[in-house]
Amino acid sequence: MHQIQEICHRPEVPTPCFLVDESLLARNLDILDHVQHESGAKIILALKGFAMWSTFPQLSNTLHGTTASSLNEAKLGLEKFGGEVHAYCVAYQDEEMDFLRKNCHHISLNSLSQWQRFRHHAGQTDTSASFGLRINPQYSEVETEIYNPCRKGTRFGITVDDLENAGASILEGIDGMHFHTMCEQNSDTLERTLEHVESKFGTYLHQMKWLNCGGGHHITRPDYDTAKLIKLIKYLRSTYNIDVYIEPGEAVALNTGFLVTSVIDRFDSDGHPIAILDTSASAHMPDVLEMPYRPEIIDADDPGEKSHTVTLGGTTCLAGDIIGDWSFDNDLKVGDRLIFTDMAHYSMVKTNHFNGVNHPAIARYRPETDEVIIDRQFTYHDYRDRLS
Repeated sequence: MHQIQEICHRPEVPTPCFLVDESLLARNLDILDHVQHESGAKIILALKGFAMWSTFPQLSNTLHGTTASSLNEAKLGLEKFGGEVHAYCVAYQDEEMDFLRKNCHHISLNSLSQWQRFRHHAGQTDTSASFGLRINPQYSEVETEIYNPCRKGTRFGITVDDLENAGASILEGIDGMHFHTMCEQNSDTLERTLEHVESKFGTYLHQMKWLNCGGGHHITRPDYDTAKLIKLIKYLRSTYNIDVYIEPGEAVALNTGFLVTSVIDRFDSDGHPIAILDTSASAHMPDVLEMPYRPEIIDADDPGEKSHTVTLGGTTCLAGDIIGDWSFDNDLKVGDRLIFTDMAHYSMVKTNHFNGVNHPAIARYRPETDEVIIDRQFTYHDYRDRLS
């Protein structure tokens, strides 16, 4: 961490700033490439988790393409990444489908009613997409309810009862199945999940050309069991004679990025130390409030572990724009820089302009040249031009 601290304190790095280390991305890509090579799976980037397109030339050397949750993400994958473009959305509109079916490789539909609405496109001469259905195995180990796609009354996917009630003809024109039931989990969770997928949908999988195992696979985490993942994928490919896809966003960018911030005020409130940063939980780190999620800060610790415990607050008018409490060896002062770790995924893509707060700059560190590349700095016009 000493090297990244030195980099983040360089005068050419503005604050706030998202900074991604290309060498850390390369480390993750080596792991993902090993999984692909050994298992025969295709790994594609989920843009909902990481869409920093200045890194796409590096990522596209390893990954097979992108997966999109919207028309705009699909266009970004086509324009900036290349390779295969996959799409899944809870529901499509006619004009969206007309574009996607001509430009995507796979389109996964969320409901049988969506398939019935759009199935006439399958097999048309100007349709390049292979159509699939998102299935719901009615099993998930995700404990945080807001992230559980298999909870009761879920919006996501088709159950085996739905398929059986619809009759065999409903699958005419369907080439694949897609499930997404995991969140930041290891391959043992996938193993247990596949037991439910097979018990419910195994008969149908024999009719398919591909299976997409979705995201939530923490493949690049140090304790992840890649050998088990490889074994599971090889089993699926040989048993059902299908192509297997995995679409992580988080695993691609896990532990590769930092959010560099500065202290812009320091005061006490009812005797409690408060530091205001030039960033915001509400505008720049919404998962801190939604999940809730507690990021790590270099050289900081839990409250009470070091000499000075301080509440870190954001700059918006939201009373709850509180990032959290950390302790430091020295009391914070205006101008101090704090470095939040693991801030590449699900932070940049979720930033917003609440209160007109400016977005953090976006930058990369290139170790080969010891160079910080500032890819984007945001201005008033970025805020103005998203409104009317």
